[in-house]
Amino acid sequence: MPQDNIFRLLLTTLETGLPVLLGHFLATLTLLGLGVVLYMAITPFHERRLVGEGNVAAGVVLAGTVVALAIPLAATLATSYAVLDILLWGAVALVIQLLAFGIATLMLGGLRERIEAGNTAAASALVGVQIALALLNAGAMAG
Repeated sequence: MPQDNIFRLLLTTLETGLPVLLGHFLATLTLLGLGVVLYMAITPFHERRLVGEGNVAAGVVLAGTVVALAIPLAATLATSYAVLDILLWGAVALVIQLLAFGIATLMLGGLRERIEAGNTAAASALVGVQIALALLNAGAMAG
């Protein structure tokens, strides 16, 4: 009999918790996809084309950007209780990350030419700045 109660409790927990988990996760994935699309729209280079051509530097930048966008979104997801909260603070996190990209671009100068030429050192520097700012952004979102 006690096992029956435990099984029912587990099912009840899944029935109530799983839809919430999936809703929060879907909202966060949607924000991540939107962030990547916006990032690709504002960058001075064409990541998809460059990655398709085998440009390692562009691949590093795109992969680093996805990670840098996901870090503060993960913090928002972990600390929010409602989808609206995730959407609001997730959007703020994305704006901050996109501004961070703009700042990094100014700091590193000539980034377009270097990424298009396959300069992985420039790509790594950009990704480092993006991830460092993402970690700070995540800390602020979680605080």
